[in-house]
Amino acid sequence: MTRAPDLLVFSDLDGTLLDHHDYSWAAAKPGLQRLSDLKAGLVLASSKTAAEILPLQQKLGLFGMPAIVENGSGVLWPDQPDSGKTCYAKLRAILAELPKGFKGFGDMSDSEIANLTDLDPQQASLARQRRFSEPGLWTGSNSGLEAFLAAAQEHRLHARQGGRFLTLSFGTTKADAMRDVISHFTPRLTIALGDAPNDREMLELADHGVVVHNPHSAGISQFPSDTEARILRTKQAGPQGWSDAILALTRDL
Repeated sequence: MTRAPDLLVFSDLDGTLLDHHDYSWAAAKPGLQRLSDLKAGLVLASSKTAAEILPLQQKLGLFGMPAIVENGSGVLWPDQPDSGKTCYAKLRAILAELPKGFKGFGDMSDSEIANLTDLDPQQASLARQRRFSEPGLWTGSNSGLEAFLAAAQEHRLHARQGGRFLTLSFGTTKADAMRDVISHFTPRLTIALGDAPNDREMLELADHGVVVHNPHSAGISQFPSDTEARILRTKQAGPQGWSDAILALTRDL
């Protein structure tokens, strides 16, 4: 990207830009082409690691653009390929001082992670290359978990229990990372698209938010009325809904 874009688009991946079943973005091609024609910037925002997102950026032709990785725990800047590595080292050092019982990705092999996640070994290896956060499993007692979480909080670590993993980070969200990217580019207009509750703050922050229909999740509940007026809810799911929304919101640009 040779200049700061007037339009900056922030997009979740799985179930949004990527199909829920086969992870294809084929149905999003009309919307992607429209953004290319407008010379808009597209910032991927996902729970995926930098190692997972970089190949996807290259396939999509998103050269020179940052990406929001590990659910907003960090930003991968194109001119800082090693960004976040010292953050992860600091996080792991703190975890080593906490009460025992947490087994993070850094303590597991690629095959262990593959078995836990249904990823293939190569994908598991990429998911294990953390920079800003550490997912893992609690292997101790309930009382031990309480002590662990209390100690983590004392060290200013944020703990979030997902469907399978307990993830430790320094507490930033997709919206926090989005603010950093907006501050860097200062676009005239922003659009954010997502399908799940962890995208909610990102959609609220954008000039136009898009809730992409996902029949496989609970979706995103209604916003306060003034915010809901800026929200487009798609009828189609995944990349088809994504493309429809982009074409609709950029029709007059």
